Amino acid sequence: MTEGAYLYILRCADGSYYIGTTRTELEFRIAQHNAGTFDGYTKSRRPVTLVFSQWFDRITDAIECERKLKKWSRAKKEAFMRGDFAELHELAKRGSHHPSRRPPPAGPQDEG
Repeated sequence: MTEGAYLYILRCADGSYYIGTTRTELEFRIAQHNAGTFDGYTKSRRPVTLVFSQWFDRITDAIECERKLKKWSRAKKEAFMRGDFAELHELAKRGSHHPSRRPPPAGPQDEG
């Protein structure tokens, strides 16, 4: 096994996102989530669907990215997944206290 890892984002049945890292094959990890193998966020939100993945040569880099993304708003996560770096930059400039920031859409909240 290499020293690297995948960062992955799952869309849960309730529309929320789960962000994780794994050194295993992605298909196997997603199957584990869908089987309810893990007691945690995704167990009660199945089925889950892979919506984004990225390989990192070092697992520490994947974990660092995971921790950063978990703090982001849903809009920033979605811009990141689309690869829309211009929108990501705009959202970052606005911050959470900008007066013209649109309120989040009604519906399920993401995990973080």
